[in-house]
Amino acid sequence: EQPVAKARGFKPSNFSFNVDGGRCEMCLGEGEVTIEMQFMADIHLVCEACNGKRFKQEVLDIQFKEKNISDILDMTVDEAMEFFSDNQSAQQRICSKIKPLAEVGLGYVRLGQSSSTLSGGEAQRIKLASFLTKGNIPGHTVFIFDEPTTGLHFHDIQKLLYAFNALVEQGNTLIVIEHNPEIVKSADWVIDLGPEGGNDGGFIVFEGLPEDLAESKESYTGRFLKDKL
Repeated sequence: EQPVAKARGFKPSNFSFNVDGGRCEMCLGEGEVTIEMQFMADIHLVCEACNGKRFKQEVLDIQFKEKNISDILDMTVDEAMEFFSDNQSAQQRICSKIKPLAEVGLGYVRLGQSSSTLSGGEAQRIKLASFLTKGNIPGHTVFIFDEPTTGLHFHDIQKLLYAFNALVEQGNTLIVIEHNPEIVKSADWVIDLGPEGGNDGGFIVFEGLPEDLAESKESYTGRFLKDKL
């Protein structure tokens, strides 16, 4: 919507590094080039054509609030929420799209970050955010999460729990494989497997309410859960 962009006839695709148009032709919007080595690991070098900016100079010339598209894609979700906080329809649309990422504890992820650099837990939370963006999902959906709290700060775990509750309130079911007591104590129903690992594990030690699990003498999980409850 910037005047210079309109004058140059730029479309939304010109500001995407996924398609031809405005992205750097040498690195194809990657910001780096890969040199394949026969008997060694591939070498990744910053693209000389765009200096890692991913776009052609004519696109980088377009600025919004003194930031070009490369600067904006380098922002974290939290930074972008503040940057686009003005009460204008276009900026509100951007905030509404990225707000669910902040709500599931991904405020530190950069907008232009490659999906291949995300951990398994982060990828699951992005999938969760995509469902929250859609609002009420027709019918009843069962979600399965495998240790989504890995690497999360306690503050972000609270955000994740809010997101989980939002899905439950919409009438969906969540099955979470998790060892974090903050998640376990918030469950409606717990199935505790053990009592040990390997050949001595895999048995149902307990199933029921978290409060009852905390009183179970056979469960290692219950001992740690008792302090949390």
